[in-house]
Amino acid sequence: MEIIPAIDLQDGRCVRLYQGDFAQSTVYADDPVAVARRWQAEGAKRIHVVDLDGARHGRPTNRPAIQAIVRGVTIPVQLGGGLRSREDVQTTLDLGVERVILGTAAVEQANLVADLVVAFGPHIVVGVDARDGKVATAGWLTTAAVRAVDLINHMAELGVQRIIYTDISRDGTLTEPNYSAMAELIRPGGPAIIASGGVAALSHLQHLATLGVEGAIVGKALYAGKFSLTEAIAALE
Repeated sequence: MEIIPAIDLQDGRCVRLYQGDFAQSTVYADDPVAVARRWQAEGAKRIHVVDLDGARHGRPTNRPAIQAIVRGVTIPVQLGGGLRSREDVQTTLDLGVERVILGTAAVEQANLVADLVVAFGPHIVVGVDARDGKVATAGWLTTAAVRAVDLINHMAELGVQRIIYTDISRDGTLTEPNYSAMAELIRPGGPAIIASGGVAALSHLQHLATLGVEGAIVGKALYAGKFSLTEAIAALE
């Protein structure tokens, strides 16, 4: 199982939110490139970047910081937040981002996702962010009437190969992941699942690995010093 450290960008800085609440934001670093280089030095094989301002406003916002991160490391970067048009996706891939994560677009523009999967294949990932099993959109400010499991099934039918599943109630809380929700999503022949939200201990990562998830995104636990990335990688070897 791959461990993917997260960098959440707000006003060009590296922050963490509590349960996706923009009013509960903690700044961890003014220089996201230095953070990205640290994660690479500690053994990361990939970095997960979220443009929080982009997610909120519906358009990419932290492009200079994103470009600096991509140029500052030699490992792949995946990006989500505010990517809701083909033009945005193309521009982001042109920056050197390896995987583009679509969230709101997956709920509101399934045809766009289908077209992007045809055009860009495995470079397209869908982020399913759930609150009580229902999908949240627009930077988690809106909850749709769509069940997470139904959205994932629909995306799989469109050819999406990879899903990032975030349990919003666990995100940034340092409680534990929602194992039962995760287990329901993993099935033979289905899309690969990357878990996000709630990891606070090495045992949580080990438990996720037993479920068969492809990767786990870790944010606050690393920033709060619960464990190091090096320790996390070693715990899964």
